[in-house]
Amino acid sequence: MSTLTDAVRGTAPAPGGSIGQSVRDSLVVARRNLIRMSRIPEMVIFGLIQPIMFVVLFTYVFGGSMDIGGSTSSTDYTNFLMAGIFAQTVTFATAGAGAGIADDMHKGLIDRFRSLPMARGAVLTGRTLADLVQTALTLLVLAGVALLVGWRVGSNGDTNAFRVLGAFGLLLLLGYAFTWIGALIGLSVRTPEAATSGGLIWLFPVTFISNAFVDTSNMTPWLRHIAEWNPFSATVQACRVLFANPGQSASDAWPMEHPVWASLIYSVLIVLIFRTLAVRKYRSAAA
Repeated sequence: MSTLTDAVRGTAPAPGGSIGQSVRDSLVVARRNLIRMSRIPEMVIFGLIQPIMFVVLFTYVFGGSMDIGGSTSSTDYTNFLMAGIFAQTVTFATAGAGAGIADDMHKGLIDRFRSLPMARGAVLTGRTLADLVQTALTLLVLAGVALLVGWRVGSNGDTNAFRVLGAFGLLLLLGYAFTWIGALIGLSVRTPEAATSGGLIWLFPVTFISNAFVDTSNMTPWLRHIAEWNPFSATVQACRVLFANPGQSASDAWPMEHPVWASLIYSVLIVLIFRTLAVRKYRSAAA
């Protein structure tokens, strides 16, 4: 903590400085969080266990019983499934982001930051950037596990490296957007335990009322409508298109017809809205 304090004091002017200073402050805070993560490797390890369990369970337990495009092949379901697992993994990082910020609040660390001449949004931006790096590492490992269980890009058409990288970029953008929701939750509760619970409760309906694990054509009409306009579903469908993996049945919902654009628009809007709310909450909490 003293290193961080010295770094900020040595580089930061009065609050409300330039954009460049805000970026530097955010990177200093991000570095602090990454160092902390590296010293607590179980944070990363436990973060990997759940998505790997989902991959194995859904692939080997449900793979042969799911109907995807008229096929019950476990291979087809694995290729259909992985975009949903990737998206679920990046969004579940929200709970960790909220708990981390709530822990900093609980320990009085935010008060230390507040006393420094830092850009006001740097603490939250640095935290979300550090979580983004951790999410990227988790995705890398998870992609390796997916390859081991039979997932392949280009299983339903042609793709290339740029499209595949674009899909992972959309996943990271969605994860980054959702960490701002976690930041707002972490600033709104009193304990890290409450932040963890609050960060997970709403994620389950968001991720399961979607096209992540099943074709939405099998849902009742009103539920299908919700699932197809779900921002999470847009990113999942966009990844399937870019990975050239089997997708859901044809739909006239705009996010399903233009999933890449829908994913970009949804994620950017979430960042703009919840970053604004989180920074405002941080200012009021620090007042």
